[in-house]
Amino acid sequence: MGSCEGGVVVVVKKTEVVAAVLPVTEHRLAMSNLDLLLPPLDVGIFFCYNDGAKNNEMLISMVRKGLGQALVSFPVLAGEVVPNNAGEPEMLCNNRGVDFVQAFADMELQHLDLYNPDVSVDAKFVPVKKHGVLSIQVTEMRCGGAIIGCSFDHRVADAHSINKFLIAWANMTRSNYSRGDDSIHPLLFPGDNYMNKLIPSYSRSLIVPREPRHHDSAIDNMYMLIKDIASSAPQVPPSFHLQSRIYQISAQQIQLLQSLAGPKRTKFESFSALLWKLLAKAAKEDKKRCKLGIVVNGRNCLSKSASLNETTMDTYFGNVLSVPYSDASVGELKSLPLSEIANLVHACVESAANEEHFRGLVDWVENRRPQPAMCKIYSCLPSDTEEVAVVVSSGQRFPVSKMDFGWGRPSFGSYHFPWGGTTGYVMPMPSARDDGDWIVYMHLFRKHLDFVEKEAPHIFKPFAY
Repeated sequence: MGSCEGGVVVVVKKTEVVAAVLPVTEHRLAMSNLDLLLPPLDVGIFFCYNDGAKNNEMLISMVRKGLGQALVSFPVLAGEVVPNNAGEPEMLCNNRGVDFVQAFADMELQHLDLYNPDVSVDAKFVPVKKHGVLSIQVTEMRCGGAIIGCSFDHRVADAHSINKFLIAWANMTRSNYSRGDDSIHPLLFPGDNYMNKLIPSYSRSLIVPREPRHHDSAIDNMYMLIKDIASSAPQVPPSFHLQSRIYQISAQQIQLLQSLAGPKRTKFESFSALLWKLLAKAAKEDKKRCKLGIVVNGRNCLSKSASLNETTMDTYFGNVLSVPYSDASVGELKSLPLSEIANLVHACVESAANEEHFRGLVDWVENRRPQPAMCKIYSCLPSDTEEVAVVVSSGQRFPVSKMDFGWGRPSFGSYHFPWGGTTGYVMPMPSARDDGDWIVYMHLFRKHLDFVEKEAPHIFKPFAY
């Protein structure tokens, strides 16, 4: 069996299930209130390697072995998401295992059109998850290179958590590869300080409701209940479907953007401001609204609590995210200089980057359980009053430079998240060359992608090997 859409032919050679190498006592793990804000969406990641091992079968065998070892410390990834008595999702840690696909593509890696990942990568090198929480695919290329792709259930982990797993998996495999033996890696057991930093914590007591529960009214404007959304949501016209593209932005352009946005603004805030302004410039009606959401990682905020510390929250496995958003008219964004738009982005981030916001969000969810809820910005649809909505997530900790399984670092890596809604999604990540350039995954309407390329071709360069 195989896939040949878009001229890319991928043949599946073998499919198996890889479980943790040590026994796991079956148990259930509740979703935290922050996990419950995520809909059932799968997120894709892939890494490209120019040169594989001399023996591809050995390469795949070592990757498979390292996966089974890493899953001992990450049992939720080898389990399943099941409903509890209240109908809410929870994790069944039963060591069901991870679907592991071995495939072959009769093409050169350098000819892969990464600029259009919907055509070249989706469901070809990034597997479609059919069972469990995580799926892995290792694809050998005709040139001797390889692509390692995975899909995971966002309800179980955010990017911070899955990054920890990816690093542990690569470290495990690389250690086995260099030793060439079957010994158990130290990550499986406590005692080593470095390895302990990768061992996750699943303590839900870190994120629990307060008594009495309370929240800021601003949260009511950020989140909403999902009331029979499947039956009440309007049909999305085909012309409203989003597309994915991958761009490269040079370090020089990123630094220039930051200088235009002002000395107090981060590179991420400066980039987000530019994107917001470009989306507004693509619109014809100045009265329409443009929404920009920013994904905020709450670990640093919660680690400031007297009862927690930075290490405790850094190793916490699950979702610790909030998505505040700002709303402005097309006309306003067109007229404002980049520095003032960057100030709006900064204010948006700061509205959620504090402990009280996250504690209040946990309380807000608790007061509404078991009714499911979601970020409001994900429900936006283009209309007579709404132009576009987009969520930007910083991928600057994407561990592409650490994904050495034993035969060298990848030449390219990216997230792939064509989530299927009408709200756009954009993630800037570090280049695999670790030279300050960014790789930017963008999932937007085609008209907006085309406009961004036309308006700022010196910034948004279509990625190509």
